[in-house]
Amino acid sequence: TGGQAKLLSGGLAYEGHPRFSPDGKLISFTSDRSGGDNIWIMNADGTNPKQISSETFRLPTNAVFTPDGQYLIARKHYTGSRSAGAGEMWMWHISGGDGLQLTKRKNDQQDAGEPEVGADGKYVYWSEDMTPGGYFQYNKDPNGEIYQIRRLDRETGEISTIAGGPGGTCRPQISPDGKTLAFVKRVREKTVLYLKDLKTGEEWPVYDALNKDMQETWAIYGVYPNFAWMPDNSHIIIWAKGGFQNVDIKTYKATSIPFKATVKQIITEAVHSKQQAWSEKFESKSIRQITTSPDGKMVVFNAAGYLYKKNLPSGTPERLTTGIDFEYEPAFSPDGKNIYFITWNDSLLGAVVKLNTGLKTYTKITTEPGYYFSPAVSPDGKNIAYRKGSGNEVTGFNYGTETGIYTMPSSGGKATKVRDDGAHPQYNNTGDRLFFASSSGDQKALKSCDLKGGDERIHFTSKYATQISVSPDNNWVAFTELFNAYVAAFPKTGNSVDISSGTKTFPVYKISKDAGNFLHWNSDSKFVNYSIGSTYFSIPLKDCFKFLPGAPDSLPDLSKKGIAIGLEFKSDLPSKSMVFTNARIITMKGDEIIENGYIIINQNKIVKTGAGAPSDEEIKGMKVMDCSGKTIMPGLVDVHAHIGAGASGMSVQKQWSYYTSLAYGITTTHDPSNNSEMIFSQAEMQRNGTIVAPRLFSTGTILYGAETDFKAVINSLDDARMHLRRLKALGAFSVKSYNQPRRDQRQQVLQAARELDMLVVPEGGSHFQHNMSMIADGHTGIEHSIPVSPLYKDVSKFWSATTVHYTPTLIVSYGGIWGENYFYQKTNVWENEKLLKFYPRALIDSRSRRRTMAPDNEFNHIENAKACSMLADSGVKVNLGAHGQIQGIGAHWEMQMMTQGGMSNHNALKVATINGAQYIGMGEQLGSIEPGKYADLMIMDKNPLDSITFTQSISYVMINGWLFNAATMQCINTESKNSLWARKPEFWFDRNKSCQAFEWHEETQSFMHGSCSCNH
Repeated sequence: TGGQAKLLSGGLAYEGHPRFSPDGKLISFTSDRSGGDNIWIMNADGTNPKQISSETFRLPTNAVFTPDGQYLIARKHYTGSRSAGAGEMWMWHISGGDGLQLTKRKNDQQDAGEPEVGADGKYVYWSEDMTPGGYFQYNKDPNGEIYQIRRLDRETGEISTIAGGPGGTCRPQISPDGKTLAFVKRVREKTVLYLKDLKTGEEWPVYDALNKDMQETWAIYGVYPNFAWMPDNSHIIIWAKGGFQNVDIKTYKATSIPFKATVKQIITEAVHSKQQAWSEKFESKSIRQITTSPDGKMVVFNAAGYLYKKNLPSGTPERLTTGIDFEYEPAFSPDGKNIYFITWNDSLLGAVVKLNTGLKTYTKITTEPGYYFSPAVSPDGKNIAYRKGSGNEVTGFNYGTETGIYTMPSSGGKATKVRDDGAHPQYNNTGDRLFFASSSGDQKALKSCDLKGGDERIHFTSKYATQISVSPDNNWVAFTELFNAYVAAFPKTGNSVDISSGTKTFPVYKISKDAGNFLHWNSDSKFVNYSIGSTYFSIPLKDCFKFLPGAPDSLPDLSKKGIAIGLEFKSDLPSKSMVFTNARIITMKGDEIIENGYIIINQNKIVKTGAGAPSDEEIKGMKVMDCSGKTIMPGLVDVHAHIGAGASGMSVQKQWSYYTSLAYGITTTHDPSNNSEMIFSQAEMQRNGTIVAPRLFSTGTILYGAETDFKAVINSLDDARMHLRRLKALGAFSVKSYNQPRRDQRQQVLQAARELDMLVVPEGGSHFQHNMSMIADGHTGIEHSIPVSPLYKDVSKFWSATTVHYTPTLIVSYGGIWGENYFYQKTNVWENEKLLKFYPRALIDSRSRRRTMAPDNEFNHIENAKACSMLADSGVKVNLGAHGQIQGIGAHWEMQMMTQGGMSNHNALKVATINGAQYIGMGEQLGSIEPGKYADLMIMDKNPLDSITFTQSISYVMINGWLFNAATMQCINTESKNSLWARKPEFWFDRNKSCQAFEWHEETQSFMHGSCSCNH
């Protein structure tokens, strides 16, 4: 009948899935009060809570009692390399214990859950994703079959399918008399409560006003909320329309059960901090590919696209050459007289070159353009080895054939192919073999072969080691495992040896505190060297093992031996001033709109705005642009921009994804999942004017909670501090906590972020329950859409009481077909001539031409956008995140989708500008047109307040004071230092032989493919 709800269990813990015991005296429930989800029971009045399961990784949820009241059956969560995972049914005695496995998952991606026990206890029921393919898929069709209801016979072990078919079936609930199965099913756009006579097999609907189920997305807490039969078998109590409904299964009528709940919820202050968008100078933190001279007196390294050298310990870093081609991966000859490295030029492609250390100019020794990596010099200095790669969607693919490991004379000459596979070649101490890295699945190995590729031997195997560097004398190896660096003996057994940080069969020693990158040895094998960020470490081998000659009595703290590289760059900015006049200005300062105004810019800063015209004295000597009929707004801030930095260790001079983003007005990007080495390096290249790009910010590599070689193991606050310190050292001011399974792990990341003045932008993961606890715990924001729709006032009031932002990425909206697909259905993207100027046609065609048609009500982004509008109206800051699905134009689609949910055009523009700037701690510097802020602007021919689609009418874009023609991306206010910017940029797909011959722009490359941009 309803009434005032009584609190049974409260506090900061997130709890759910309550189920009565058969006698009604106990309630089982899921709670994270112990740090992560586990199964608990309590008395029916809420007293005497008791933990039943004690899992710390494979977390159980959604327990139900067996009819005898002695056991609980729950879903246990498993993840593999993909973090959302799958479920198994397990059984625990009410006294506790480790539990017993009842069912086995078929893989680590297709879920099973929502357990139920039949009235006689013989059968266990559950729902299971039966989509063909053996892996989780987005954009699944609910009109076909996604979930089935499965049944286990606890006497025979037989498993059978009880319900399924078009619309799927989920959340099984058996009637008290055991005769009828109630379940949830999709019928077109409706989620419907169905019944099934277990004797006759007849199925029929009884209620069709349920909220949308979660069959189309990850649903580890259940595809639909628990519901219950009344004891008389005639009514079902189920959640729908934001409340409880009492459904009469004979009349098909539902009666609302009104109730009130007085809620007092503990919330933690959200993590926010002010960050710097620009400074006149900055220290390079992205010191990469560092190597040490044979005499140990100098290091050479890559920073911001070029090689630098530094005399140790306190020399000032300086350019190694005067070349304009990018430079990578230096390697010294054994006598130290020559340095070999890789150059890159977008037109000429890559080469291996040789530099005499006393000179500034180098000699190319390879004869064919290509993609070259990892040069290594033989012990006698007469030969080099390297890897030849195949190219990628950033560099192009031409000359990417005959890949593999090669050798050639160090003076130049004919290259000899050694083998097709392998990476990071190293010569052995006699020069007659090559060590190389190999991987297959999740297994990695250090192998060797002779110089003809034969006599292959496996020396080490490892699950997590991502680099193994052999000492020149071949007696030691250094390796990285889960970010940290180790040194170990090199035992020769004639067989492969497994190596890890936990190896006990031969000596292994940790040599880094937080992380160690670019491991290499001194020529005498007495020192192992690495870097982390802007700090270089050279570790004496004798300080690692007490049994070595000269070892100290007490091994020292090696983390204190670092040397600061000390490379400083000047930030790029124009030297002159500009004025825009006669423009409509949407400032994003509140609701301010200047209908006919001006903006005065000095170098890279806005110094004045106003209505009317500036005085002649104010703008004397400045370049003036008349913007009559045009509208100016701040540049777009995309805070979930997977912008494609690449992962090969090499950057191109003109990256099409960056130009596309700028051409569409995106002047600031924050990528919450990218390769740390590449994105922070390119961020510095953008900052000092080496490349044209939006402002590049990122979390770097995610703090991944699944089973990969880059997972972030966090089981203590110190663990969390370590991971945040290593990322901050590389240039991050934010981290992405990505499906760390336990809540206490996520809380440890938050505490470390508070201490280190960083932001935490967690993966939403399609987990409503996690999202709500993330808000309570004070994450900076939630990334990705809340999978449940619609949302109600309980959520909006709770969320708006915090300062936690929301980045819904509607373009990949959970719960239905992605918003991205809506625009492929509604528009001919492949005909967008502007987009095709900057984007490989093959990627556009493969994503957009063959369209899957669906009714509008199957695109869940519209419901999610309604939630965005409701949350924004309640005070929650909503941000724009286009997920890198389609660079540039995707951000404009995101704004359009916001308005589909009822948000005003002006508020959608705030989502795309000032809100995002505030989210990443730069609201005082970016995101609005105000004096003192940096000059990032978007100049449009039409007014987006009239139609949100007019945001695409961009004629000019300004980034940090540099003005570009948005149609060609030619810089208008170039100076001598960046005169090449005045040319129309040319990308690899512009240089194909047929690029100008046909109207469809360029030939298709065989290796190009479209995929989800985050790769997780």
